[in-house]
Amino acid sequence: MIDLRSDTVTQPTIEMRQAMANAEVGDDVFGEDPTVNQLEKTAAELVGKEDALFVPTGTMGNQLAILSHTSRGDEVILDSESHIFYYEVGAPAMFAGVQLHPVSGLLGRNALEKLRHACRQPDIHFPNSRLLCLENTFNRGGGTVMTPEEMGSIYELAKEYNLAVHMDGARIFNAAVASRCDVKEFTRYCDSVMFSLSKGLCAPVGSILAGSKKIIAKARKYRKAMGGGMRQAGVLAAAGLIALKMVDRLAEDHANAMKLAEGLAQIDGLKVELHRVQTNIVLAEITAMDMDAQTFVDEMQKHSVKVVPFGPRLVRFVTHKDVSRDDIEQAVNVAEIVIGSI
Repeated sequence: MIDLRSDTVTQPTIEMRQAMANAEVGDDVFGEDPTVNQLEKTAAELVGKEDALFVPTGTMGNQLAILSHTSRGDEVILDSESHIFYYEVGAPAMFAGVQLHPVSGLLGRNALEKLRHACRQPDIHFPNSRLLCLENTFNRGGGTVMTPEEMGSIYELAKEYNLAVHMDGARIFNAAVASRCDVKEFTRYCDSVMFSLSKGLCAPVGSILAGSKKIIAKARKYRKAMGGGMRQAGVLAAAGLIALKMVDRLAEDHANAMKLAEGLAQIDGLKVELHRVQTNIVLAEITAMDMDAQTFVDEMQKHSVKVVPFGPRLVRFVTHKDVSRDDIEQAVNVAEIVIGSI
């Protein structure tokens, strides 16, 4: 089976499994797990932040950031297609008691104009705009990259409105590799950043939230409240330390994604915007009249290729470590067979 549903399906490497088996551990809630401590220190240095926190999932990391930057009744500005708004179960309302202000196209063109329009002036009738959440790379945007220059302009405007900036950087290392620059060129323009260890970096579990010592201290307490005190978590953190050494291999995923996109674009009945294929995500629109996304997905799986629907006529493919160039060619062949079967 060729699994192109997500880079979350990556299997841990043999080196990771060995590191997990041999990990030195302690009680992390007491701050005594040496492997977790090393992971947090290494991660903070890597993204240029004062401190970091190991969390089970990216969703928890994002929610801890929202809790740590806001007070109940505040407003959080974010893109209407962002992961936090679209895929995180309404958690900001459940846990932080904040109001989300979704802005269409905030992560696209004219971001400055859209942010300026979204920020509220102080008024007794309005919530306090307190936090801006960005996402890089942009999942529902097809894995597109917001450049450091764009982030810098947005960050500067956010500060004019006294907004803290959190970046959902689940795939921020994909952005850095695609842009051929140090990840700090992105993370310098946010007050906190979450990134995933368990996507393209192949760890079995875990994400990192990084920021100032003050923010991470608050997040650590909220993590405990949310059930994230994982005790001897060094068994998991050991794989995370290996994951941080695997950043450069993401370029292979990007090359495979472009190869896949070019192949799919040649199929009559599929449309791919090649200029939007910047990292490891490919979005294909089904233009064939008699097929929708779910039917396409179902038929692909019958031929041992897994993908996911991303809209009524939109399908997402994601490349990762466990997908070879031969798998890419096979997936294109299967897509052609499926479209041709109409």
